[in-house]
Amino acid sequence: MTRRTRGSRWQAVRATVTGSLWPIPTMAVTAAVGLGIGLTELDQALAFGDNPAQFVFTGGPSAARTVLSAIASSLISVTTLLFSLTIVTLQLASSQYSPRLLQTFVRDRVVQICLGVLLGTFVYALAVLRTVRSADEAQGSSFVPRISVTVAFVLALASVAALVTFLSHQTRQLRVETMMRDVHAEASPTVRRIDRELDEDDQPDEDLPPVPERARPVCARHSGFYVQLAEAPLLEALAGSGASLQLAVRPGDPVIEGTPVGWAWTDAPGTEVPVEDLEAALGRHLTLAYERYDLGDPSYGLRKLVDIAARALSPGINDPTTAVHALSHVSALLGQATARDTRHRRVSDETGRERLQIASWDFPALMDLALTQPRLYGSEDPTVVARLFALLAEVAWRARTPRQRAAVLTQRDALAGQCAADPPTGRTAADVRRWAGAVDAALAGRWEPLLGR
Repeated sequence: MTRRTRGSRWQAVRATVTGSLWPIPTMAVTAAVGLGIGLTELDQALAFGDNPAQFVFTGGPSAARTVLSAIASSLISVTTLLFSLTIVTLQLASSQYSPRLLQTFVRDRVVQICLGVLLGTFVYALAVLRTVRSADEAQGSSFVPRISVTVAFVLALASVAALVTFLSHQTRQLRVETMMRDVHAEASPTVRRIDRELDEDDQPDEDLPPVPERARPVCARHSGFYVQLAEAPLLEALAGSGASLQLAVRPGDPVIEGTPVGWAWTDAPGTEVPVEDLEAALGRHLTLAYERYDLGDPSYGLRKLVDIAARALSPGINDPTTAVHALSHVSALLGQATARDTRHRRVSDETGRERLQIASWDFPALMDLALTQPRLYGSEDPTVVARLFALLAEVAWRARTPRQRAAVLTQRDALAGQCAADPPTGRTAADVRRWAGAVDAALAGRWEPLLGR
């Protein structure tokens, strides 16, 4: 139990912003406007006139307009091309691999920075172009913002570099191996962070206790996917009403308006539970969204990788090699998940009374998420089945507790039972028994290589 609390609206807003394509390009455009105005003011203050310094633009108003117009017109065309390529990449990733990969693509800093450089240079060129004046237009002396035009030329070179970088990066991003690597790179720190926070708060690695019989259901007032819970204000509301709450949904689970999301009870039996007040407080402090985020969800990375494997095993794509590679990433994440049996949280008020119990994913649930669909869709392919047994052996080798070993045995029995009656093409029931035996050996501390046999 702990008095420290986790979760806030700011974290949810930050996740939404970092998961969007527009923040860095918007900042680049804003900076470009400020730079275009500031540098032209500097040009006017320095007043180079007909004797400019050697390192700045030396042309007249006509040449300055030509340079700036060429930069602006070419960059808006290139930016349109880059947006088109980005949309094509997103469509390919969504249709061929998983719609949930779009979030990973949108978060890509290389894409955001390249678009920011191109849009910023375009806006900067327009901001400087408006200040160029010839003698007849100014009814006196002409004005050429020489430093500003020089900077525009440098930014144009940077835009060329950004274009080349973008094309090279997108070529790599279209490879499924890169996509799976990026998903793994996102999911692994999330699991480590969640486990570190649980350890720092001395959270017990065990199931939540059953709710009392007198507990009343607390229903949701909105619909969406459960992202996170702002613990501190909800804990304050619970302490003020003398109630305790156990949240029944896990991060990433769908929440439907009007259905129970938790159970509440009061300190003293027979006391009325303030259900309306608790539902209102939960509606304010339970963050829901129309798509999942990995803020406190240890299962989201597995969900994406399993989606890739399942899509690769579909008749329309029929790419078992991709499924096998995805299962390798799944195995690595499941091995990391063996650090704990459960990831539930318990939060106490200032008096030390446990007021808030927050359900999360346990190890058997993660195993079920990772194995069920690949086992269902890949049972006829010998390479996929062999990789599933190898995955179980790898997780069994890293299993630390009886509960984790039991979860491995449950999945082994399900896979062996499905394949024994109808072995994959080219294999026999004896092969299935041998593969299952390798899992048993790993549980017993003996490593028997399985793949390639």
